Amino acid sequence: MVLPLAVTDPGVLTRLENLFGAMWSIKRAAQRDARAKVDAYWTARRERDEHGAKAVRQRLGLSREALERCTYKHLEASGHLKHHASKALAMHMADEVWNGVQRHLFPDTTGHRFGRPKTGRWHDFTRIPGRARSHTAGRKWETFRLVGSLHGHTIAYTRGGRHTLMQPRRMPVPAEPSGTVPTGKTTTSGKPGTRKTTWWDHRGPLSVVFAGGPDSGPNDLVLPVRVPQQPGQWARVERFLANPDSWHKVDLVRRRKAATPGGWVYEAHLMILGPGYTAPAVRAMREQAAALGRIGGVDGNVSNVSVASFPASLDPADGAPASTEITLTPGERALLEREAKKRRGRARALERSRRATNTAQYGLSKNQVRRAERRAAKGLEPKVASMPGGARVARVDGVPKQAFRRDRLSVNYREQRARQAEHAASMAEHRRHRARQIARQIIAAHGPVLVVEDCDIRTWHRLWGKRLSQTTPGLLIAALDRECQAAGGRLVRASTWSTALSQHCLCGKRVSKTLRDREHKCTACGLAGKRDLVSAALAAFVRFTNVDDPKTAYLDTTASRNAQITFAEGLEEALRESTAPNQTTVHGAGHAAVPRQRRGTSAPRTAGQRSRATPDEPRPVRDHAGKPGHRPGRNPQLTHW
Repeated sequence: MVLPLAVTDPGVLTRLENLFGAMWSIKRAAQRDARAKVDAYWTARRERDEHGAKAVRQRLGLSREALERCTYKHLEASGHLKHHASKALAMHMADEVWNGVQRHLFPDTTGHRFGRPKTGRWHDFTRIPGRARSHTAGRKWETFRLVGSLHGHTIAYTRGGRHTLMQPRRMPVPAEPSGTVPTGKTTTSGKPGTRKTTWWDHRGPLSVVFAGGPDSGPNDLVLPVRVPQQPGQWARVERFLANPDSWHKVDLVRRRKAATPGGWVYEAHLMILGPGYTAPAVRAMREQAAALGRIGGVDGNVSNVSVASFPASLDPADGAPASTEITLTPGERALLEREAKKRRGRARALERSRRATNTAQYGLSKNQVRRAERRAAKGLEPKVASMPGGARVARVDGVPKQAFRRDRLSVNYREQRARQAEHAASMAEHRRHRARQIARQIIAAHGPVLVVEDCDIRTWHRLWGKRLSQTTPGLLIAALDRECQAAGGRLVRASTWSTALSQHCLCGKRVSKTLRDREHKCTACGLAGKRDLVSAALAAFVRFTNVDDPKTAYLDTTASRNAQITFAEGLEEALRESTAPNQTTVHGAGHAAVPRQRRGTSAPRTAGQRSRATPDEPRPVRDHAGKPGHRPGRNPQLTHW
C-alpha cells in the first residue's frame, strides 16, 4: 500500500533530501565496484577455464557478502555519509545492486542474461529499500518503522470520533513518547518493574520513523502519514493498517512533482504478510467468470485486440459464440494526435532553451549563415545569434565535444523537464489502470481460460514503434494474464509456427493471406469474417502436448469444424462483428471494448447523442472529446491504455 508522507517542515524536508543524496552516493559507489569486478571476471577467461568460475568470483569478491563489505568501507571512509545513512541501509542497498549483478552473471531458465550493470542517474534513483520486520524476535527495529495505530489516527483527526476523518494540509509531527510503562515483572525488591517508553508504545497518529545514522544526533526522523480518506478507500485502508502485527516492511520512495518544494513528493510503500486487498465487486466478477465454463482465444496486433470464445462443451444449450473487438474510436485518435502535438511542442521548447543557454556548443543554421554573409557584404557589424539553429559542435567522428550532461540548464528548463516527466509517469499509470479494467471486462464476458499467440512484441516495436505507443497491445495481454490467474484460469501461449492461425479456416483448410488482407474468405466452406476474429476463434481450438511449452501447440481442426457446423449462423455473426455485451467507451477511458450494433436492432442511447432527460433520469453528459477545436479540461478522455 502506498502511504503519502505529509512532509511540510523545511528541516524535515532537508533531512529527507540529504538521506536520498547519501544513499545515492552509496549506491553509485557499489555499482561502480560491481561494474569493475564484472569486467575483470569476463576478462579472466583463461583463469575461469583452469580454476573454474566460482574460484574467480571468490578472488574478485563477486558475492553478496563481499559487495556489502565494500559498501561498508565506502560508508566508513566518507566523513559525511555517516551523518545521514546507517550501515543497515548501506547493506540493503548493496543487496539491491547485487541482484542486478546476479542476473548478469547467471542465466535464467530460458538461458538469457541481463546486460552489463550500469551506474544509474540521479533522477532515476527513487527508492530506498528498508529492512523487513522480524516476527519471531520482539522489539527488533527495522530501518523504516511504521508506528501508531489506525484507531489512534482516526481518533486524532475526527475529534474523538465526533466528526468524519479530516486530515489537515499541514499535519503535525507526533512527539516521541515519554515516561515509563510497567513491564509486567517484579524487581528483586518486590516492586513492579518499569521501563522507559519508546516508539513501540506509540498508539497515536500513524508515522514513519527512521532512527538515522550513528552520527545523526538524538532526534529521530519522524514523517507523518496521510491516510486515504475517500469512502471507497476505507475498506482497503483497514485491510492494510488495522492489524499492526501484519506490517512487514516499509520502503521510502520519492516521486517527481514540480509543484512541490524541492520537486519531489515522498511516499512510504508498506508490505504486509498476507494477500493484498481485492474489492468485493472484483471478487464477485472473478467468481462469475470462473463459473462461465467457456474457452476463448485472443488475437493481438498493432491496431486492435480481438477475443472470441465458445462454451467449453460446444453445446448450444450452454451458450453461443461471443466476440469482442478492442480498438481506438475516432475521438480517441483525435485526442492522441493532440497529445502527441503537445509532446512535440514541449520537446521543441526544451531544445530551444538548451540552445539559448549553451550558444557556444551549437553552430549557425544555413539561414543564419546567409544572413551573416549579407551583413558582412554590406559592411555592417556582425550580429550574435541569441539561439543558434545549426548542428552541435562535434568531432570528426560525430561525437559532441562537450557532453550533454555538462551543459548549463536554466531554472525554467529544469522545471519544464520535471513537469514533462511527471506527466509521462501519470499517463503510464493511467494506461496500466485502463488495461486492468478492460482485462476484467474481457474475463467477465469470455471466462479466464484463454489462448494467445506467442509473439515477440519487441519486433513489433521495431516496425511500428509510434503506432504501438498508442495501442500498446502487450500491456493489455500482460493484464489479461494476471486477471486470468486471479480468476483461477490461465492465459496460455501458443507458437505461431506450429499453428499459423491467420492462415487457416475453421474447416481446416489453409487460406493464405498477407498482412494487407484484413478479411477472411474461405472458398471451401464459404466462411467470411474479419481476419482477427477468425484467428481468435481458431485460438480457442489450440491444443497442447505440454501447456508450459508453446512449441507443442497444434490446431484441432476436428473440433473447430464441429463448432462451425454446430453454431452455424451464430458463429458467422460473431466473426463479422463484436457480440459480447461489454460497456461502451466512457469519458476518461483510453480503450474500451465497443460492441457494434447488431442488424435489425435499434441503436442504444448513449451520452453523446441528443436525448431528453425525464424528471427521474439525470441529464446526459455531452462528450465533446471528438469535436474539433475542443480543449480538454483537467480530466479529459486521457489517452491510450
